[in-house]
Amino acid sequence: MLTSNCFPQTCRCKEFAENEFSGNLNILAPLDHSSDMSLLDSGFEPGGKRNFLHLTDKDGEQPQVASDESGTADSSGLDDSSQERFIGPLPRDGTAGCSSDYSSPSYSYSSILNKSETGYVGLVNQAMTCYLNSLLQTLFMTPEFRNALYNWEFEESEEDPVTSIPYQLQRLFVLLQTSKKRAIETTDVTRSFGWDSSEAWQQHDVQELCRVMFDALEQKWKQTEQADLINQLYQGKLKDYVRCLECGYESWRIDTYLDIPLVIRPFGASQAYGSVEEALQAFIQPETLDGPNQYFCERCKKKCDARKGLRFLHFPYLLTLQLKRFDFDYTTMHRIKLNDRMTFPEELDMSPFIDVEDEKSPQTESCTDSGAENEGSCHSDQMSNDFSTDDCVDEGICLDSSGSSERALKPKSLLTFELFSVMVHSGSAAGGHYYACIKSFSDGQWYSFNDQHVSKITQDDIRKTYGGSSGSRGYYSSAFASSTNAYMLIYRLKDQSRNAKYLAVEDFPEHITSLVQKEKESEEQEKRQREIERNTCKIKLFCMHPVKMMMESKLEVHKDKTLREATEMAYKLMELEGVVPLDCCRLVKYDEFHEYLERSYEGEEDTPMGLLLGGVKSSYMFDLLLETRRPEQVFQPYKPGEVMVKVHVVDLKSETIAAPISVRAYLNQTITEFKQLIAQATGLSAETMRVVLERCYNDLRLLYVPNKTLKAEGFFRSNKVFVESSESTDHQVVFTDSLLWKLLDRHGNTIRLLVLLPEQSPGTLANRTLCQKASGDSDVAFEGSKGNRKSVEAILEESTEKLKNLSLQQQQGSSTSDSQKSSDASDFEHIESPTQEADSNSSLCVAADNRELENRIRATPGGSGGASDPENHFTCEERSDSEVNNDRSTSSVDSDILSSSHSSDTLCNADSGPIQLANGLDSHSITSSRRSKAHEGKKETWDTAEEDSGTDSEYDDNGKSKAEAQYLYFRAEPCSQDESTWDAQKCLVVHVDKRITLAAFKQNLEPYVGVASTQFKVFRVYANNQEFESVRLNETLSSFSDDNKITIRLGRALKKGEYRVKVYQLLVNEPEPCKFLVDTVFAKGMTVRQSKEELLPQLKEQCKLDLSIERVRLRKKTWKNPGTVFLDYHVYEEDISISSNWEVFLEVLNEPEKMKSMSQLAVLTRRWSPATMKLGPFQEVILESSSVEELKEKLSEISQIPLENLDFAKGRGTFPCDISVLEIHQDLDWNPKVSTLNVWPLYICDDGAVVFYRDSTEEPMELSEEERNELMKKESSRLLKTGHRVSYSPRKEKALKIYLDGGPAKDPGQD
Repeated sequence: MLTSNCFPQTCRCKEFAENEFSGNLNILAPLDHSSDMSLLDSGFEPGGKRNFLHLTDKDGEQPQVASDESGTADSSGLDDSSQERFIGPLPRDGTAGCSSDYSSPSYSYSSILNKSETGYVGLVNQAMTCYLNSLLQTLFMTPEFRNALYNWEFEESEEDPVTSIPYQLQRLFVLLQTSKKRAIETTDVTRSFGWDSSEAWQQHDVQELCRVMFDALEQKWKQTEQADLINQLYQGKLKDYVRCLECGYESWRIDTYLDIPLVIRPFGASQAYGSVEEALQAFIQPETLDGPNQYFCERCKKKCDARKGLRFLHFPYLLTLQLKRFDFDYTTMHRIKLNDRMTFPEELDMSPFIDVEDEKSPQTESCTDSGAENEGSCHSDQMSNDFSTDDCVDEGICLDSSGSSERALKPKSLLTFELFSVMVHSGSAAGGHYYACIKSFSDGQWYSFNDQHVSKITQDDIRKTYGGSSGSRGYYSSAFASSTNAYMLIYRLKDQSRNAKYLAVEDFPEHITSLVQKEKESEEQEKRQREIERNTCKIKLFCMHPVKMMMESKLEVHKDKTLREATEMAYKLMELEGVVPLDCCRLVKYDEFHEYLERSYEGEEDTPMGLLLGGVKSSYMFDLLLETRRPEQVFQPYKPGEVMVKVHVVDLKSETIAAPISVRAYLNQTITEFKQLIAQATGLSAETMRVVLERCYNDLRLLYVPNKTLKAEGFFRSNKVFVESSESTDHQVVFTDSLLWKLLDRHGNTIRLLVLLPEQSPGTLANRTLCQKASGDSDVAFEGSKGNRKSVEAILEESTEKLKNLSLQQQQGSSTSDSQKSSDASDFEHIESPTQEADSNSSLCVAADNRELENRIRATPGGSGGASDPENHFTCEERSDSEVNNDRSTSSVDSDILSSSHSSDTLCNADSGPIQLANGLDSHSITSSRRSKAHEGKKETWDTAEEDSGTDSEYDDNGKSKAEAQYLYFRAEPCSQDESTWDAQKCLVVHVDKRITLAAFKQNLEPYVGVASTQFKVFRVYANNQEFESVRLNETLSSFSDDNKITIRLGRALKKGEYRVKVYQLLVNEPEPCKFLVDTVFAKGMTVRQSKEELLPQLKEQCKLDLSIERVRLRKKTWKNPGTVFLDYHVYEEDISISSNWEVFLEVLNEPEKMKSMSQLAVLTRRWSPATMKLGPFQEVILESSSVEELKEKLSEISQIPLENLDFAKGRGTFPCDISVLEIHQDLDWNPKVSTLNVWPLYICDDGAVVFYRDSTEEPMELSEEERNELMKKESSRLLKTGHRVSYSPRKEKALKIYLDGGPAKDPGQD
């Protein structure tokens, strides 16, 4: 039932009646207010049926409340009774008889766009600008400030409006008063402050912002009528005095203030003040200066007891109280927030706090020369006065008599202040959220201004901001209630003669009226633009450009534009003019993810895009493709329900797979019909055709049931099939044993790798060439002096020929073999690798067993210089410490392997040859043999070994290569210049089955590297060119993907149980204490002494270090920190955990090893001499226990400092725990009160800890300012070189600044 008050004649809106069951939301009948028709005649449905009212704009204006005397919605107050006559956007919950989720066809009254039901406009939070929004809303709701701002007129000829703070505030206030939006942006205001977008992410204090903004406004308003506005409204005065208690003489000064900071909890007290009145009383409570704090009285000419305090002389019209809730806890050394309860009255009587006598006679007992030393002695910790001027800071001066009418003593009844703004902070000292509770002076109603949300609140809500626990939430009361409390209070003096009202719209000055009109036009333009955006379809557009290949863009087209018009827009967007005629282009529905053409739009050229695309949406589940054709071609229709099939034709003879051909089919077609369709598209015979569907990775299904439908076979929107039609007998073989399956399986598992080969020394290559000649390659010319060698072309040609013969043998074997293979047959065909084939007369060149190879190398006498890898042209951006000496470390075990004097028969085989590649070589196929059954490769893990796993040997227990039994597809070809940033002469492109093991992969690379697989290492290149060695020979390449990079380096590969170890020298007293020495190999079960015995000859040869085994120590290395000392009898993997790419420290001792037991503790100590401001060298101390007393005794013994005078502290950070000599005395925790070293705060539980010590009786050096600055520079330079911090500096908060020139001045000298 609808009452008559649903249609007030005063509202500015149009109503449309619509029946609930009309079924057509677009047909709306407007209601004529002047008509005499009844509701039934107007189309309303009787009988309890629901009727809807659609509210739209009338004459371009949004529905609004009838104006009161101020002419503005916000000044009307909107009390409870006014809600009944409010016509406009309803709240989310709706009201009876109205649809709460209705959206008008012509304009969307969303909760974001509509003004709040309170009539007030919110402010959008840019990111962390809630503190700014709270202050701006408070200033806007201050009538005196708002009206004064409106009376100021901006002169565009004098200033840029973008950088004018008063003008942007004026615009903001006009929008807050007249805008129809729910919330408006503050970006123009912050831009006038000179802030960039980063400032929006800085949270600041609202009281600090208030002072800085007022200062900026004063600067901008100079020489205008508003020049003294801030002082007139917000500035008060107080007296800072000191009174002698003996003679009564008083020295004082006058200070001004803009706000009064009130302490919540006195310093050192556990109880907080309970109310604002109590805090104000404490603010003016004097303190007595006695004892050592006595005051020197000029009249008494001696130090006397005195009383020091503050007295209020004048209160401002707008009184601002800051509750100092943020404090510093000296126990935890952190900032804290005081959430104690502090009440504040709605009306505050300030008469008890005014100094009556001083107001009447401010010059009583004043002196003009008595307190010069106290000038500026105002309590800086309590006063927030940035606005004092020199003429009001002089002592002993009476108040200026001019303007006495304003400063005259007011009766107590005239010192009553009315609370109208409470700025609330919710959160902690680390951060939180501000919002404002503000009372409107129009109706006395309180509102909550929380960024863009404005709502009514009550006195109970104000009382909740007192702080403390409300007690209503039980156990969790402090967690929920106490962190939200009042932070700033603003009171206005109750004075009828001065209290102003908000300026009504009709009373606006002329320049404000024109500004309102300008903003209204701008808002209407924005609304129209939003309307256009709301009706614009934005969808992804793709196009296979004849020149630029696949292009992607976004098509933005109005929903009423036709398909023909949209095609023209897409044609221009894809830059096809002059390339393809317009009539050879069309738009089709496209699924980019599946590369599927869903449908074409034949005969719908004049259909609106809104209908074709299903309306305007924020995102679409499909895309559009601008399809092109040649003039002689005809577009193929794409019908809904069709599926796209990419057909790859397979040629078994050439073992090639052709590029795909697109065929469209229906899911209800049978396999027979599908074969006929493919036959028409490819020209193949349907009778002999085999169709294989690849449903997902490596899932191949032969489609052999003629009457089965495509849907039953698992076809989807986009599919991939392989077809083969030939007269071969391969189709008679079981599919998983057929050549087709092997070819497809190889195709699905082959990856492309880029392999960087190492450089070879001429001697080594010459020896290999000699070996090849000896083995019967008589066609190869050889000149010993020049080291000429067999070309790679020859290697590739020979290997290719062998591959053909091998393939022929395989085909013959497979055709004669029984299709039913025995169950115990291997999954892989046992095919001998061509790299291991050898002529029976060439026994010297047969690849030897790993152990035999090592024995031969060891038995061979030293040669004429190693053929190590002197440099690797692969540049690493992130190099490890070992790569500082990369030339030496990468070939640490190569010098005795690659020497030119070594027996050449150990380094080559029948196919060995030079590996330096030339451009333009034919590809080299090692083999195309495949596994006979489906085989799932082992899951690849990281190349660095786990703690419980070592590396696997390439050979089994019988010495036979494991790769022979698992030989998978491998093909290598030289890399072109376009394919790699590496030198093409040293790069291979390898196509390999990723199920191949690392051992087999290495053996396939032997002909290209030129040495046996046991004599080179494989490094995988990750992001940022980081390299990690691949050592797990029994694992596959399944973790590799296309175009991964691999680096090959010469050096002995690891056996099972071996680990590659990087050895660094520990130099405790050197500027760089960590120096790389060599790469070596440690084995499981080896003792530390055995590892030292093997390591020392290597150090002597490569590093020229001749060391005694008794003067060498190995110890744990954790980054740069020295750790546990390894004793000679310790066994790797039993006593010492070891892993791949392990790192250890080698330390050269000045005397035989003193560490004999694991119960001992090795500590590095360093003396600090305050008298000389220097740190001594490191000295090692061996402790028998973890006793602090023993440590102090040892330190006393080596330093001769008496035990009672010895101070010590543990160093911080990484070794060598460097610290500035200017900070060491205060930054370290000296003499911790503990008896053992393994407890907090020392935690010295392992070898290698750093301990500083000093003589407590030694006086620090007295430094002049110059000497201190010079020493600071030296220390900064020293610490920066070692990579240690100069001094601890916590994260600094960015200072809040408002730039009057539009932006911060940049120092040209800054980087």
